[in-house]
Amino acid sequence: MKVRSILYYLFIIIGGVALGYWIVLHGKSLESIGSMTENNSGGSAWQHFVATIGSNLAYPLAMLLLQIIAIILVARFFGILFRKIGQPSVIGEIVAGIVLGPSLLGNYFPEMSSFLFPVESLGNLGVVSQLGLVLFMFVVGMELDLKILKNQAHDAIVISHASIIFPFLLGMVLAYFIFQQTAPPDISFLSYALFIGISMSITAFPVLARIVQERGMTKTRLGSIAITCAAADDITAWCLLAAVIAVVKAGSLASAGYTILFAAAYVVLMLRVVRPFLQRIGDLYSSKERMSKPVVGIFFLTLLISAWTTEIIGIHALFGAFMAGVIMPANVSFRNIFIEKVEDVSQVLLLPLFFVFTGLRTQIGLLNEPGLWQICVLVIVIAVVGKFVGSALSAKFVGQNWHSSLTIGALMNTRGLMELVALNIGYDLGVLTAEMFAILVLMALVTTFMTGPALDFINRYFKPEKDVDDKGISKKNKYNILISFANPNTGKVLLRLAHILTKKSTDNSTISALHLSPGNELNQFNSEEYERENFTDLDQESNLLNQPYRPIFRGTDDIEEDIAQMANTDDYDLLLTGIGQSVSKVRYWEKFWVLRVK
Repeated sequence: MKVRSILYYLFIIIGGVALGYWIVLHGKSLESIGSMTENNSGGSAWQHFVATIGSNLAYPLAMLLLQIIAIILVARFFGILFRKIGQPSVIGEIVAGIVLGPSLLGNYFPEMSSFLFPVESLGNLGVVSQLGLVLFMFVVGMELDLKILKNQAHDAIVISHASIIFPFLLGMVLAYFIFQQTAPPDISFLSYALFIGISMSITAFPVLARIVQERGMTKTRLGSIAITCAAADDITAWCLLAAVIAVVKAGSLASAGYTILFAAAYVVLMLRVVRPFLQRIGDLYSSKERMSKPVVGIFFLTLLISAWTTEIIGIHALFGAFMAGVIMPANVSFRNIFIEKVEDVSQVLLLPLFFVFTGLRTQIGLLNEPGLWQICVLVIVIAVVGKFVGSALSAKFVGQNWHSSLTIGALMNTRGLMELVALNIGYDLGVLTAEMFAILVLMALVTTFMTGPALDFINRYFKPEKDVDDKGISKKNKYNILISFANPNTGKVLLRLAHILTKKSTDNSTISALHLSPGNELNQFNSEEYERENFTDLDQESNLLNQPYRPIFRGTDDIEEDIAQMANTDDYDLLLTGIGQSVSKVRYWEKFWVLRVK
């Protein structure tokens, strides 16, 4: 049977080739003399092949794919590099965009830059990057949990709105002094002043949320206030930005009235009609098994219609995408599933295109006069004073201690990607010149970059008033044990071991359980799900032993380094780990025992 199949296969292959050759041979007689001469006039076969390769490289799809490959590679490299120095990966990706733009690659390697980013290809790159932004803003809207605004609502709204009003007014004052020097010739002062004001007022909610999560502040009172402030800030800032866009496009407040009126009607429609409808669908299809392609299509169609509507109204498609994310069903399981469907494509594949597209527009070389650099420094100072100082003083005014107030100020001063989105909108509308665009991009980089060092400085020199964790368990003057586990079953064993070591001195000892999730790209929804999955067994064991413990869950890029750092910097006396090889290196054990054994 096997020989028969092989013979049949050979017959099909040989017979097919022979028949095809016979058809081609006889088909040549049908060619005209002119076409035969044209086909044979291209030189050697190799030259023809090389010419074909060159033509294929210049084809728009091939060029776009090559650009995407180069952008993702460079963005990933700089993202990892900046994570290693304690900065959010988004900073590295923004820097990657500037590196690939005219400021560096175009300046020092112009031939490579013109080959990789020819002028005629930038239109396609811009459109795809805008699609990535639409998906990203959709995710940002979904990651906003409106229920958190009910907790700490009063303090958060006071701090949030103060952190918008102070920098907004300072930005308008700045616009008054630099208008004649930096504004485009055909733009009104009102449009320019409003846009400079809103540029100073934006906080990057996604970056702030990641920083809070990476620093283990998610379940603390301070972290909750910071997230709530950022959420309120995000909603308010995007509403203000939509109004500013309407004014810029209309040219005056009176003319923008109709746009704002239609935008208000659109928001009411989304909240009162579309949201309840989507909520019913989300309640019915909240699991991966039940979420079929037609159901997913309904939500994506809602996103596209919302983005299209706000673009037509005149307040930009990104606001519609953001609003579509906000009204998605509040079911945590549903949002987690949907975020996972969209987030990887938008953030890994499409969003780096936006960073590079922004970098291609950012020409730092245009700041070739001392006066422009003075304006750049002034913009950065005003941005920091308005946002950092304004938020910190407001937090202090509503009753926070200095540590919490300054921490909130540092976090609210984070601008990141959201600032770049607003700046690109302003650049497209013609409100910003190329020089002012470059200055504001540098301001976004500096204010985001300084967040990590500022938090480290605050934590070092301004101690919290109470040395109590998020569960009310004080570690001060006690024997503190940290258990670190990857597998929940291992965590149960380690919890029992820690209980045996401390059961005779329960009042004078504490136990903390640490689980680190590889990768730090967690959102609040999948973070809650992963934490629940990993700590359920420990909760049951804790109840069985009547042994309280403090759960610690966060994402990380370097598990062993983070465990070692936590064991050495926090007030722990003993580390019990089930991870094994990654933490059993002598240098970590030696460092821990030398510093921590009493």
